[in-house]
Amino acid sequence: MGAGAPQKVVLAEKFAAFSEQWSPKIVARFNNSEVRLCKLEGEFHWHQHDNTDEMFLVIEGTLDIDFEDRTESLVAGEMIVVPRGTQHRPRATSGEAKVFVMDAEGTPNTGDEATATEAVEI
Repeated sequence: MGAGAPQKVVLAEKFAAFSEQWSPKIVARFNNSEVRLCKLEGEFHWHQHDNTDEMFLVIEGTLDIDFEDRTESLVAGEMIVVPRGTQHRPRATSGEAKVFVMDAEGTPNTGDEATATEAVEI
């Protein structure tokens, strides 16, 4: 990753390289942003990101994202952008979901560095 010759990222290979749930894996970086892959199953907790938007793109499975006033259900090929400061709770209650997430570099997945799972490069 980083400077140098462009390299393609094969999502299936990257997803096959890890099994941890709710543990973001960085597969690319650009313009001070991180492309993260996550395997999600079960329920995350309510949180928000005060300084940055967050984008979720479902690659496989179903992801529900609860907001204070509604729930959005996403299936493979669908995405949503959660605006900064918006309370949300991701859930994958119908089995594992494979999700592509875009975050600003260094953004804690919980919105709070003290409780975050550190995103690592793979």
